[in-house]
Amino acid sequence: QPLDWDKLDVATFSWQKALGGEAAHGVLILSPRAAEHMRSEPPRRGLPRVMRLVDRDGRILEEVFDGATLNTPSMLCIADCVLALEWVESIGGLQGMMTRADRNFGLLQAWMNSSEWAENLVRDPAARSNTSVCICVTDTWFLALDENAQRKALKRMAELLESRGAALDIVNHRGAPPSLRVWCGGTVEAEDLEALTPWLDWAHEQLRKEIDC
Repeated sequence: QPLDWDKLDVATFSWQKALGGEAAHGVLILSPRAAEHMRSEPPRRGLPRVMRLVDRDGRILEEVFDGATLNTPSMLCIADCVLALEWVESIGGLQGMMTRADRNFGLLQAWMNSSEWAENLVRDPAARSNTSVCICVTDTWFLALDENAQRKALKRMAELLESRGAALDIVNHRGAPPSLRVWCGGTVEAEDLEALTPWLDWAHEQLRKEIDC
């Protein structure tokens, strides 16, 4: 997404989500205003050493942002991230990734627009993510189920898809409303999403037959 950096003091992203790299690694981006806030407003409670960005004298630990490490990460993770960045550069850099994400989202949203059973969980088009796309089932029989039964039904859909090698880990987070979730970020190929949508229809039909609706 294009970001209005003049309005952002703190931003983060993960290698895994943004670049398809190793999980559990994140990047913290601070504005000059955020850095000044850290100098002038010491934390009200103690922070673990690995999370400290200011020393006891109020000095920003600038060496942390220049590559100094407290806990050394795996060098394989670093190499993996470098390879991911080189690939991103080869497909047009940031703009290329944004273009791919928009195209992927548009493809999946077009399928939902024409679907008789699926729609975007987010009703407001302006608030929809173009990467983490959530799909809810709109069938009357599905909506008549209680939440626990809905989640079991979606889990069954995911099992059917996984059994055919069509999708993995497609059920949305347990804290979200019952729904499916498809990653449409720039690391995803459009042809893979095009291949997925018929399988989603197939899994839905199989589920409907099993529930005998």
